[in-house]
Amino acid sequence: MVFLEKKAFFFQGSSLLLPEELPAEGKEWEIPLSRADDFPTQESEAEQAGLPDDEIYFVSIKPENPLPPRWQAIPVRQAVSLLSENAPNGYIQNNRMLRAFHIAQWQQESRFCGSCGARNIDSPDELARLCPVCGRLEYPRIAPAVITLITNDEDKALLAHNSKFTTGMYSLIAGFAEPGENLESAVIREIREEVDIEVRDIQYRLSQPWPFPNSLMAGFSARYASGTIRPDNIEIDDAQWFSRDNLPMLPAPGSVSRCLIEQWKNRTLLP
Repeated sequence: MVFLEKKAFFFQGSSLLLPEELPAEGKEWEIPLSRADDFPTQESEAEQAGLPDDEIYFVSIKPENPLPPRWQAIPVRQAVSLLSENAPNGYIQNNRMLRAFHIAQWQQESRFCGSCGARNIDSPDELARLCPVCGRLEYPRIAPAVITLITNDEDKALLAHNSKFTTGMYSLIAGFAEPGENLESAVIREIREEVDIEVRDIQYRLSQPWPFPNSLMAGFSARYASGTIRPDNIEIDDAQWFSRDNLPMLPAPGSVSRCLIEQWKNRTLLP
């Protein structure tokens, strides 16, 4: 095998695959590409995520194939949290893993040209799919989304329960930016649509790649301006103001939502 000395992330669907000798709370989840030989009946290929100087590789295992003995599957979302909790370099490892996972998914979803239907090939010059028939280039899809920590004059934070969340877990208001909309406008619209209040003093804070399936999360803070909280009862079924000493169940570590909440909770959210 050409890549015996290299390491890769192994994915199957939305899970990260690891040999059982590597504990689920491990710190280094890039494993030798030679372990692809553990899947002898699998048409898996070692794919490179990005340009040569990235040196991030992944192996995609077909979802229908059973795992060989002594392998385990960890949902990628769970892996993000575990790395954030247990690894000193978890942020760097997360970015590497999320980049590989994003591209692994895109590779599976971009096999055919969206214009003429011909089978795509990899572009020889850049991270893109190239249609050999009509020449159309397709790049990895990235959907910008906003997520906002809202505080009021009592220094409480607005947290909401999404109808898809685990019972009792609350997070921040979030949503995708729409065509022709800047990120600040998306913040205002999403908050208005989901909890029917107005905000002011919108400030960008941080961002995070979030390939579930293809987002880039832009984190903001904002101040409550006016209105009465009214959940839309479509996405949001409850929303309340919470103080630091009375917080509900929060999203797992590793997410931009948890990071913003922790910064507010620890009073490290810069003005």
